[in-house]
Amino acid sequence: MACSASDLATLLSATVNSTEAATYLCSQLTNVNYAVNNTYLLFSAYLVFAMQLGFAMLCAGSVRAKNTMNIMLTNVLDAAAGGISYYLFGYAFAFGSPSNGFIGRHFFGLNDFPTVDQDYSFFLYQWAFAIAAAGITSGSIAERTQFVAYLIYSSFLTGFVYPVVSHWFWSGDGWGNPAKTDNNLLFGSGAIDFAGSGVVHMVGGIAGLLGALIEGPRIGRFDHNGRSVALRGHSASLVVIGTFMLWFGWYGFNPGSFLTILKSYGGNPVYYGQWSAVGRTAVTTTLAGSTAALTTLFGKRLLSGHWNVIDVCNGLLGGFAAITAGCSVVEPWAAIICGFVAAWVLIGCNKLANILHYDDPLEAAQLHGGCGMWGLLFTGLFAKERYVNEVYSNKPGRPYGLFMGGGGKLLAAQIIEIIVIIGWVSVTMGPLFLGLRKLKLLRISSEDEMAGMDMTRHGGLAYVYHDEDDASGKPSFMMKKVERANDTTPDRKSQAIGV
Repeated sequence: MACSASDLATLLSATVNSTEAATYLCSQLTNVNYAVNNTYLLFSAYLVFAMQLGFAMLCAGSVRAKNTMNIMLTNVLDAAAGGISYYLFGYAFAFGSPSNGFIGRHFFGLNDFPTVDQDYSFFLYQWAFAIAAAGITSGSIAERTQFVAYLIYSSFLTGFVYPVVSHWFWSGDGWGNPAKTDNNLLFGSGAIDFAGSGVVHMVGGIAGLLGALIEGPRIGRFDHNGRSVALRGHSASLVVIGTFMLWFGWYGFNPGSFLTILKSYGGNPVYYGQWSAVGRTAVTTTLAGSTAALTTLFGKRLLSGHWNVIDVCNGLLGGFAAITAGCSVVEPWAAIICGFVAAWVLIGCNKLANILHYDDPLEAAQLHGGCGMWGLLFTGLFAKERYVNEVYSNKPGRPYGLFMGGGGKLLAAQIIEIIVIIGWVSVTMGPLFLGLRKLKLLRISSEDEMAGMDMTRHGGLAYVYHDEDDASGKPSFMMKKVERANDTTPDRKSQAIGV
């Protein structure tokens, strides 16, 4: 919202001291502008942070009961350790402008903060994104990872690996940012990753893939003949609760990435502005997830013969991960295509994982890595010219989606983003996991894994349970029906037949 005292002064010419009155009104309008946009961003940050509860429930339900306390604790520490590391280093590496195109170099420990362009609400919002990436990784290496390894990788990922990628594609100085301040854009367009199909989901998914590959599968995941053995999570109810919490939080994740809402696009109709684009983004997000859920439901029914709620939940989240890159620049009908393909990408990645004996308890690498990759490609194919120029107004007439008549430059930029994310995460997180394994800090012992980490590492079980997949030989607990002893009272059936 632009406000000029000189413009207002002419409207107040009949007023005594019109210039002073205009200056006062402009200052008040500017204050309202900042207040509305910061309130919107804070509310979006709270929604994204609520996704941590969704991650926690999803993870807890997807692991066996004997590891519930462990996976819940790692989710808490993703937020806590990530908060400190992102405050000290991560935010500066990501958004510490002015800087070079590779990494930021200001605002360590939020020094000299806030500024005219960045406020505390922006920091909180970006921190919520950083810990989401770390939460994705924790799912891939669940049920077999030492607790100290979680602390080390989570701090490193949120404090360095993720911030550098977010600097590349979201900072005003980043070399791949489509809103780069100097308009020297990659292929004339930059890579459009509006809310992080690559920056968040691919980073977390690729990191989880590397960790799970270096650790190896859980004991019993594949039999001696190499056949896949399902190690089912203990609570479908928690998985569904977690999925709905994530769905709710995604309305802060995607629409909130506009960062502001009080912005007019300056055309007709006058009621159309950034507030409309925010609503459209929520709609595309909803349609992509819904389509992916239904496609997974019927696809898995054809392949396995079952209506599986866990598969449907994962398919839904895969659709959300895919639409995250292009949610603001595509039509609602295109979001349906995005969700449909994302479901098959997830199904295909899971088939490939079984063939390669890759074990990921939450399908996190397949879901976030595979579907996030498809989301970047989808944006390069279906981004609409009008929406691209509205959302990224710094350079009118830029390239847009290939299938929408915009040429292949945007798609090329999207492919470059995919390649550099895979490369960066591999050269940073790969050596970290290898080093942890070399120091014997990565995987727990086979005895502890069989018994469950809740009992061996966390002082006791999360709750009384019976685990059908527990082959450790340890006593398990199960609620049993209590039969009445020496009950000679005839039952109703006996009474009915006269016995």
